[in-house]
Amino acid sequence: MTGPFEQTLSPKSHFDTAFDISATAATSRPRQTLKSGNAFAVVDSHGDIGVVAGGVDGIFHCDTRHLSRLEVLIDGAQPLLLGSNMRDDNTLLTVDLTNADQYLENELILQKDTLHIVRTFFLWQGVAYLRLGIQNHGDVKVCCTVSIVFANDFADIFEVRGTRRAERGKLRSPVIDLQSIVLGYLGRDGIERTTTLNCNPRPDRIGSGTVSYRVSLSPQSRRSIFVSISCNKPPIAKLKSFFEGLKEASREIRAEKRKFISIGTSSDVFNQVLKRSLNDLHMLTTLSKEGSYPYAGVPWYSTTFGRDGLITALELLWCAPHVAKGVLTRLAAFQAISNDPANDAELGKIVHEMRDGEMAALREIPFGRYYGSVDAIPPFVLVAGAYAERTNDLETMKALWPNIEAALAWIDGPGDPDGDGFIEYARATSDGLVNQGWKDSQDAIFHADGNLAEGPIALAEVQAYVFAAKQSIALCARRLGRSDCAAQLEASAQKLKQRFEKAYWCDEIGMYALALDGEKRQCRVRTSNAGQVLMSGIASPERARIVADGLMRPQFMSGWGIRTVAVGEPRYNPMSYHNGSIWPHDNALIAMGFAHYGFKAEVDLVFQGLVGAASRMELRRLPELFCGFRRVRGNGPTRYPVACSPQAWASAAPLALLQASLGIRFDLDENRIRLVRPTLPPFLDMVVLRDVRIAENLVDFAVYRCDQTISIEILRNEGDVEISIVD
Repeated sequence: MTGPFEQTLSPKSHFDTAFDISATAATSRPRQTLKSGNAFAVVDSHGDIGVVAGGVDGIFHCDTRHLSRLEVLIDGAQPLLLGSNMRDDNTLLTVDLTNADQYLENELILQKDTLHIVRTFFLWQGVAYLRLGIQNHGDVKVCCTVSIVFANDFADIFEVRGTRRAERGKLRSPVIDLQSIVLGYLGRDGIERTTTLNCNPRPDRIGSGTVSYRVSLSPQSRRSIFVSISCNKPPIAKLKSFFEGLKEASREIRAEKRKFISIGTSSDVFNQVLKRSLNDLHMLTTLSKEGSYPYAGVPWYSTTFGRDGLITALELLWCAPHVAKGVLTRLAAFQAISNDPANDAELGKIVHEMRDGEMAALREIPFGRYYGSVDAIPPFVLVAGAYAERTNDLETMKALWPNIEAALAWIDGPGDPDGDGFIEYARATSDGLVNQGWKDSQDAIFHADGNLAEGPIALAEVQAYVFAAKQSIALCARRLGRSDCAAQLEASAQKLKQRFEKAYWCDEIGMYALALDGEKRQCRVRTSNAGQVLMSGIASPERARIVADGLMRPQFMSGWGIRTVAVGEPRYNPMSYHNGSIWPHDNALIAMGFAHYGFKAEVDLVFQGLVGAASRMELRRLPELFCGFRRVRGNGPTRYPVACSPQAWASAAPLALLQASLGIRFDLDENRIRLVRPTLPPFLDMVVLRDVRIAENLVDFAVYRCDQTISIEILRNEGDVEISIVD
């Protein structure tokens, strides 16, 4: 650490320290994020881009920054901030500003708060739309110059993250006409990238970095200026107007919302948390030709991540099964069909990360299509089986079956190179990820003495995923008439269960070991990975109880959630990326494991902790992660400075927690919805679920808590669906 605000923090994709996300300065203005399709924007609270230090501002499209500066000035001065608000559905940022006092030769010529300046900003189909509304609230005429200052560097997203490049492409000279400016860049990959600014009405002055309007406003009069910023579109392309584009963007969001179950509760705070989660998920979901896919997070991971998409789909399966279908279909389309060591690809593996930027095309980073994750393949099979059970969509499963077989072949073949029955990982080249589980920081897998584990490494939770995947897909195989295959899968899962208990249980730490190293030695470290093991059902009930009790102790449970590493372990650091922080999705998966074994009191404690954390976060939004400091009365959780916010699997966590608490199960063969040992945490007395789909039938029902008793009320039942509580 070189200064009070300079530190290096581990990113999702961690190649030793080459691709760390750097935090080099304090953020002097809060940031807001917007996303639409393959474009996203990071702007500050004033609506500016690149004006103050400490942010990663910009308008980005397909991993390239298409605008690095955007600033509005009134007579050359920055306006004063009145307030900044993001619309609930994340489509529109509105910023209210006013003018500062202006003097000419010590004489006040414009009193502050005379002009009301409203900046509205949204993204749609690769275009950023800006409306600047100015109204004179004074009693005399005001004449002023409104300037829009802009610039761009066409930086790759990894350059913005802090990676240095030896050589860049060439910036083109701006092409300027009466109402537009085209900024261009010829990348070293041979691709021409452009940013086009169109202004309406025609500016009084237009130059390579500034657009100016001379504005004359009578008392109470107003004027609007519109600017569109389009990425990689021809200058002659006909764009929607500001209001047409906003209408279309809002319509898309409403259509996406209708695909989800509607949820209402007795808690205003939890309703706000749910609303924020759902709106963030709608924003992150990107329509591809294979279907809808939840991009991992903004700003760093606004792209397809295999593991993230699958975990998000699993968290949402009960309330939005269409997400799983889109995720499975897209990942099947990009499943590895050959061995490629440079990309850590092997036949049957599921893609880890996909990038479209210049650096990926030039192999300056190995993420064009990178397959270096060991825990995307088993969840692919698991989610496929769970999706079939939830929907009985056998046509989709028939189409995916070759991909499922290829994934299973990898699990039983290249994924287990030494034939000991456990999946393990080791990077194929020195460019690959050192660690290839979800905790992929370079220092995340270690022994009790603090020394880093040497590979190949077999993570505990990955073996549990395999167990759950084989059991889940066996049920689907039977539905497809593949009884022999189903029997083999079930037998293989049971053998794995026996081997796992012997190899991973560690009496010394009272839970499952983090991993086995290359010499088959246990990494005897108390970590949240043992909690994720429970989700699969691979643990014996007795040992599951021991693990749950351990995770509820203060060394793990901070009050806001369960830490990734227990206090007292050698690499524990509550401010680290993976070694002591709190990840909402990790907690949600652990809670799902608790629910599997009937540990509902523990589910409620995790539920309360995370909702409490979200209630103290900006916008009631759970970020990718936050620091693992102990909860202190009167204080909120401590933010992790470069966490993605929003992040898909964190946004899905409250929905997964609700499902774990209610214990909702769908039995399509019996046309029945069961609530298995349902509970509600103390902050919830009622939950109302509407538009719950089972097969082609829709039902609405309410769940009530009175002391320790749970009851249900059927509000609508189309199709004679049975809804029952099961102990």
